[in-house]
Amino acid sequence: MKSQLAAWLKEQGHNVTDVGTHSKDAVDYPVFAAAVARAVAAGRCDLGIMVDGAGIGSAMTANKIPGVRAAACYNEALAKNSRQHNGANVLTLGSGQINLEQAKAIAAMFIATDCTEERHLRRVQMIKDLESGRAGTPIMAAIKEMKLDLSAQDIARIAERVRQIVGGGGTASTTDMPNLAPAQLARLIDHTLLKPEATQAEIKQLCEGALKHNFYSCCVNSVWVRYVAQILRGSSVKVCAVVGFPLGAAPPEIKALEARRAIREGAKEIDMVMNVGLAKAGDWDAVTRDIRAVSEACKDGGALLKVILETCLLTKDEIVKACEASMKARADYVKTSTGFNKGGATAEDIALMARTVAPKRLGVKASGGVRSYADAMLMIRNGATRVGSSNSVKMMEEAAAACGGK
Repeated sequence: MKSQLAAWLKEQGHNVTDVGTHSKDAVDYPVFAAAVARAVAAGRCDLGIMVDGAGIGSAMTANKIPGVRAAACYNEALAKNSRQHNGANVLTLGSGQINLEQAKAIAAMFIATDCTEERHLRRVQMIKDLESGRAGTPIMAAIKEMKLDLSAQDIARIAERVRQIVGGGGTASTTDMPNLAPAQLARLIDHTLLKPEATQAEIKQLCEGALKHNFYSCCVNSVWVRYVAQILRGSSVKVCAVVGFPLGAAPPEIKALEARRAIREGAKEIDMVMNVGLAKAGDWDAVTRDIRAVSEACKDGGALLKVILETCLLTKDEIVKACEASMKARADYVKTSTGFNKGGATAEDIALMARTVAPKRLGVKASGGVRSYADAMLMIRNGATRVGSSNSVKMMEEAAAACGGK
């Protein structure tokens, strides 16, 4: 299983280091689990995969190596959870519990999922602090003061969460979502200025508006990243840069180079334009490679990646395939439009994209023609988790009016 899985991973475009074993002779699994774990802990490999009979012993061994968070997973849901919630960096598989196809699916999910939400990252940091044993960290202080009794509210909260899991979610449909207050909407907005004639004064005004309303990010052409990062330094507003914009027709290595420079200069998010011509030609392997080049640059730099599909140029089937390529390439979001073509975001396309990427929980960004509060709420109700607009300040005024000035 290990040999076949390694070969399959190479076919998927991943670099694979095989530390053994290379025969069917009996061996001691801790030797190989430790080798995998040390490669990950030292940064020589991004992730590790270990295969033994049950996957349990290898996980126990790997977790003895500082910096490793190994998880034994027997299905895709566990693989996703271990990465998304716990920041696992070593996957252990039991060849006696699963077949090769299941192993591939589990490994694919493990690789494609990232831990990005702040509450999960905070808890992963607590694991790291616990491992280091450093006094004065939040986890060590919490352990010292820990009370083991659960309140009635704790029990009710846990019971409700179990009910949701057993019932398949139990959350309200986004179509029933009430109007968002300005402060809530602001944290979903990428405040955007991408016109080629934008001046430094206009970029400064963009940043000032973002700071005033606490928008999620300022989205600018990459030439402005350093300037915007200086203005936004110390605030919660992030810098977002477009790459390969607006055509998406540059070679993958050029897009990756542009992304790496933007990240070095302060960008925390990259919105890249997919190669639409490759998509229209049906060369989805090439599309995936195009996205993966930028995805790897973003992973290296700790930035999120949004893939601009330019949906107005694609059929519904092509939109689905573009979303699938984005998931395969480990993007974080799919995005509708550049705003520079014949059409922008539509509720129908947002809903289709949201359904397609739901299994891997990618975000969905609506951009292009989203100019009013009503436009934004329509997109959000259909599945958008981020909205890009150059009319964001006006949108805030409309949101305040719709919510009674609150």
